[in-house]
Amino acid sequence: MKEPMYHIELDDNQHSAVIQSLNDSRNARIAEGKPTDMYDELILIIGKAPYRKGRRYERNRDDAR
Repeated sequence: MKEPMYHIELDDNQHSAVIQSLNDSRNARIAEGKPTDMYDELILIIGKAPYRKGRRYERNRDDAR
């Protein structure tokens, strides 16, 4: 069975904040001597995420239930 995929929209500031947070967590793991494979992969995935210009879909809070 295929695992679900999640798609999120981030503006430039949010994108930078996510990358910085992952990098901070990665650096903390390095300081603890723990593996950072997951963080390395996530930083690459988010860093290479395509920029999409187009329609934005917004849903009402009632639709999310």
